[in-house]
Amino acid sequence: MWTRTPPVPPASATPALAPAPGAEHVLRRLEWTVIRRLDGLLQGDYRTLLRGAGLDLADLREYQHFDDVRHIDWNVTARLQQTHVRVFTEDREMSAWFLLDLSPSVDFGSGEQRKRHVSTEFVAVLARLLTRHGNRVGALLYGAGVDTVIPPGGGRRHVLHLLHAMQNRPLAGDTGGTRLHELLASAATVVRRRSTLFVVSDFISEPDWERPLGELARRHDVVAVRLLDPMELDLPDLGLIPIRDAETGEQLMVDTHDAGFRKRFARIAAQREAELRQALARAGVDTLELCTDDDLVASVLRFTDLRKRRSRLPGAGASVSPLSAHLHVAA
Repeated sequence: MWTRTPPVPPASATPALAPAPGAEHVLRRLEWTVIRRLDGLLQGDYRTLLRGAGLDLADLREYQHFDDVRHIDWNVTARLQQTHVRVFTEDREMSAWFLLDLSPSVDFGSGEQRKRHVSTEFVAVLARLLTRHGNRVGALLYGAGVDTVIPPGGGRRHVLHLLHAMQNRPLAGDTGGTRLHELLASAATVVRRRSTLFVVSDFISEPDWERPLGELARRHDVVAVRLLDPMELDLPDLGLIPIRDAETGEQLMVDTHDAGFRKRFARIAAQREAELRQALARAGVDTLELCTDDDLVASVLRFTDLRKRRSRLPGAGASVSPLSAHLHVAA
């Protein structure tokens, strides 16, 4: 698997990063610009975004196309001579965990945002939406290893604590490569009760993470939240530039003016894309892709639509095909 961090301009051409705003500032900004919009737009679809552990019979109605045949009430159907299904009210109180890959490769970004910023905003928005509806959120943070576990909690103060832990971390040195399977194995040990797990990562990792991800998906509702940047897929003509592997520190000079080099880069990137999507589909998880140049509100709404369509499939608990499970939200 191709694990090298995409090229970046020389240091002299790269603007200095401004200090990250505090957790309170980030959350307050998102509450006004994103969360309030989503809270209104998702009111009717909240039940399709995440599922609790319990179901209570609420009503009966006539069968409609895409209804799960397992919910047909055969006694009522025989009595009324019209197919009826049971309607359930979902128990919304649940626990959600964010499995956060904060290794050096997520610091990359070719535009105004780094992948780490996208990760922080996604966690802030989802955590606040969930806790506002009475749910609890926790997190496992991975740098060179799993170094922080935040038990599930509710309320705005807990969300701020989670964001503070993400933002106020010492800069990691050369880690020798991300070992995502360590994060997934830790989650299998820490998260005992059935929960919704968001694996937030760029999936630039050493191999062997697919099996533990699939094992988690058999026990929990798992969503792979993949972070990516446009330059990871298509390398522009930047002339002669240095590139550096953010995790191993290895450096070399490449000539991006060479059209043949850019074609080889695009071919390798496309091959990795195909392999990664196949691996996520085999693991049986839904996938949400968050690009550094995309709109977060549109991303969450498209993901909600995916979950709604997935819940209507017969045997909705099973994994879906790669085409229906994959959600590409890049512009």
